[in-house]
Amino acid sequence: MAARDPYTVLGVSKSAKADDIKKAFRRLAKKYHPDQNKDDPKAKEKFAEANQAYEILGEDEKRQKFDRGEIDAEGKPRGFEGFPGGGGGFRPGGGGGQQGWEFEFGPGGFRQRGAGGGFDAGDIFSDLFGAGRGAGPGAGARTRQAPQGEDLQAALSVTLEEAVRGATKRVAMPTGKALDVTIPAGIEDGKQIRLRGQGNPSPFGGAAGDAIVTVRIAPHPVFKVDGRDVRVELPITLYEAILGGAVEVPTLTGRIELNVPKGTSSGRTLRLRGKGLPASGSQPAGDLLVTMKIVLPEGSDSDLEALMQKWRADKPYRPREKM
Repeated sequence: MAARDPYTVLGVSKSAKADDIKKAFRRLAKKYHPDQNKDDPKAKEKFAEANQAYEILGEDEKRQKFDRGEIDAEGKPRGFEGFPGGGGGFRPGGGGGQQGWEFEFGPGGFRQRGAGGGFDAGDIFSDLFGAGRGAGPGAGARTRQAPQGEDLQAALSVTLEEAVRGATKRVAMPTGKALDVTIPAGIEDGKQIRLRGQGNPSPFGGAAGDAIVTVRIAPHPVFKVDGRDVRVELPITLYEAILGGAVEVPTLTGRIELNVPKGTSSGRTLRLRGKGLPASGSQPAGDLLVTMKIVLPEGSDSDLEALMQKWRADKPYRPREKM
């Protein structure tokens, strides 16, 4: 049976651009690839037909020859009848001195053999089935591995202390399987850890997928994680804010002294370099951001009230003037 018009096979017009032709072939190749259609005996034929059509239209020189009527849909020069005794398997584009592709499908998986006149669709199969898994033309007799199984997603909550020091935690996957996860010291909130081969098995006999665990740092009563930085709100007295001085501030590794400048307002933030999350891999240590919060003494104080009344009368100021 004569090969069908390649434009008809790919479902594109004769004015289609190269990118449109490539997209059409990708769609058909993915749909009819024999490894993914083992129960459909016609898939192999449709896949081979799509490959043959793309061998003609995917190469500019061949496409021009076909459009001018110099070669037929199999890539043979017009009027070519073949060699006596010829035959054998289905070899798309095998005529006219051009060696096309042979397709085989068996227990070992799908195989493509042969290279046709400079035509190469290896990049397409690499895109469709993963780099390193495709066996495009021109590569000799290589067997394409079956597609990998699907990845599994899970979330794991850790304390801030565990994120700082590192830990080993157990996480339950959607399948019910429990996995041990090593949490590296200094991990950020939202960081993903990939466990190779712990995902779903491949339905086509390929490698299993991966387990991808998203780490979340649980809220802490004192500290708030902000990327690799850590924030803390530090209560100070009115006289510490006015007069300044050394005060103790908590950090992830213990308490240290911090010098509060004179005249510090509530909301002012001081930065302690390297006191945030510790360095992890190529990521440097974060900082500790200390925000001042002026706290008045509990209950009423007649002396403080009298002082404030005098200030209001003698030294008024307008902190909300620019609002």
